[in-house]
Amino acid sequence: MTKLTIDGRQVEVPPNTTIIQAAEVAGVEIPRFCYHERLSIAGNCRMCLVEVEKSPKPVASCAMPVVEGMVVHTRSDKANKARNGVMEFLLINHPLDCPICDQGGECDLQDQAMAYGSDRGRYEETKRAVKDKNMGPLVSTIMTRCIHCTRCVRFATEVAGVPELGATGRGEDMEITTYLEKALTSELSGNVVDLCPVGALTSKPYAFSARPWELRSTESIDVMDAVGSAVRIDVRGREVMRVLPRLNETVNEEWLADKGRHACDGLQNQRLDQPYVRGANGKLQPATWAEAFAAIAAKMKGLAGNKIAALAGDLVDAEAMYALKQLMTSLGSPNLDCRQDGAALDPAVRASYLFNSGIAGIDQADALLIVGADPRREAPIINARIRKRYLKGGFRIGVIGEKLDLTYPYHWVGATPDLMAACKPPEGSKAPMIILGMAALTRPDGAAILESARRVAEQTGTVKDGWNGFNVLHTAAARVGGLDVGFVPGPGGKDTRGILDAAGKGEVGVVYLLGADEIDTAKLGKAFVIYQGHHGDRGAHRADVILPGAAYTEKSGTYVNTEGRVQRAERAAFPPGDAREDWAIIRALSEALGKKLPFDSLDHVRAGMRAANPIFAALDTVTKAEWKPFGAAGSISATAFDYPIKNYYMTDPISRASRTMAQCAEEFVMGAKARTGTHG
Repeated sequence: MTKLTIDGRQVEVPPNTTIIQAAEVAGVEIPRFCYHERLSIAGNCRMCLVEVEKSPKPVASCAMPVVEGMVVHTRSDKANKARNGVMEFLLINHPLDCPICDQGGECDLQDQAMAYGSDRGRYEETKRAVKDKNMGPLVSTIMTRCIHCTRCVRFATEVAGVPELGATGRGEDMEITTYLEKALTSELSGNVVDLCPVGALTSKPYAFSARPWELRSTESIDVMDAVGSAVRIDVRGREVMRVLPRLNETVNEEWLADKGRHACDGLQNQRLDQPYVRGANGKLQPATWAEAFAAIAAKMKGLAGNKIAALAGDLVDAEAMYALKQLMTSLGSPNLDCRQDGAALDPAVRASYLFNSGIAGIDQADALLIVGADPRREAPIINARIRKRYLKGGFRIGVIGEKLDLTYPYHWVGATPDLMAACKPPEGSKAPMIILGMAALTRPDGAAILESARRVAEQTGTVKDGWNGFNVLHTAAARVGGLDVGFVPGPGGKDTRGILDAAGKGEVGVVYLLGADEIDTAKLGKAFVIYQGHHGDRGAHRADVILPGAAYTEKSGTYVNTEGRVQRAERAAFPPGDAREDWAIIRALSEALGKKLPFDSLDHVRAGMRAANPIFAALDTVTKAEWKPFGAAGSISATAFDYPIKNYYMTDPISRASRTMAQCAEEFVMGAKARTGTHG
């Protein structure tokens, strides 16, 4: 450890720590623009100048390592004068946009000019102007404001792994730009807006919508994928204005995927705000809650339990699935499933469906085999973590599946899962990992692939005392929670494929779709369909009765992420019209059906969940799963994987209703097909 003194305080820090990092340990604030703890050191802005005794001139604290016995002054006249000068230079060309700048109220330059700048400037020359750049549908540019901190360039290159930003020119002619004037193609591009300290890069969908002091903030989690990123939801009135990331080192660090950040405008479109019942003319007609419940009760009257089935969707909270399971059980129905895609996961063995190493466990791994997963589109935050681990070195990656651009180099083993049995981690590997994706588990031979992956994990030391590197990468926020509450077929019950087949044959008369939109509704045949959800999406179009529910921002709900972490999404706004929270709808329906459920509040529901499965008692923690045999031995087909996400920007009812996501799909998915000639 190295000892030094900062502003009279003695600090002890590891060797190679920089002065600015040591100051943070000491609780001393040093201003900065270019420095960011998750990016490489650039030393561009010079705002972090400090006085070091025996140094002839001020020192850039972000780039200077500490030395034993060093004495640093961050508030001396010399340091203050240096920062005043730097701020004066930074403001030479910066436009006086504060009243109309979208960053106003959240601008680092504004804050630091007040704290460390002068009350006047000496420059009278004309300010330079820089042409704005096209960075796509998500990032708005006003490049005249840019101070060349290069945070955005370093993020795109180092974290996102898409080196499409850079600098051209020198001196006064230097400009930050995208190569060939094209849009940023990263699924993490929205993070450059958070990083920009001056308002040169702002959020295009949010631009000029609200000021920060008008917003009410709620801490919650993202449900657009299964990562469970920590987010802050900003609301004005009843409208969600934006979603921003929160710091959570064990899950998303401080990043957020573009869909989780920008799909929130879909919460205002195509909403279900009142019940509907399909009339004699075949058209859905507005109805009251009593009329909707009466229509369901009339259809279910005298119907045997085995003729009723329920499917849960990808965005449903655990409370709603628990309540619906209780209702189905009281009706005598064993036909229920939360796996819309038919994934061959074993509900009886929790380790068979978790990211067992944990997302933060990627940092400790030394080898990785990816089987039937596309982490860049299925979980961009996890993909960024894999890239971060790769950049540290000593991390070999193999891929079985399609040749994809994952933003890091890898060894391509082949396209088919039958090659998995021959895979071994590099010699000397102490913490190898396997990531098994939904493309591998949703096939007809998914159970055999799961069993084969388990055997490979056991034989190669991927699972051993103190380390479990067997990981399943989910694509749905609700999936692990559904498996944990037991929303799976009961004894003699049918799974998703069985329910759809039976409905098509007339063997199932009523199908309850709880936010289930990713199924082939044409296979439901003539079954009576109840759809409970928040958007008029695929399930609602097929429904005979629609029960309007609340979206994830409009209720307090429990979700379990892909690693098994129990998390809580909190209500930030209220649902529109007559829409209600999902568990409350099911509780009210149970009474109309004469099967009144034994809970009257959300706390009662959660008490029942904890009694059914103790993992729900520990919020924001991962309960390690016991390792047991799972999967089913069988032959594995030598056919290539069919990846579940074809269009990253439209995977669920919220993102499909989002104008911003539609623009992204047009730019990056449809536009890419047109450019490569592969559309059709």
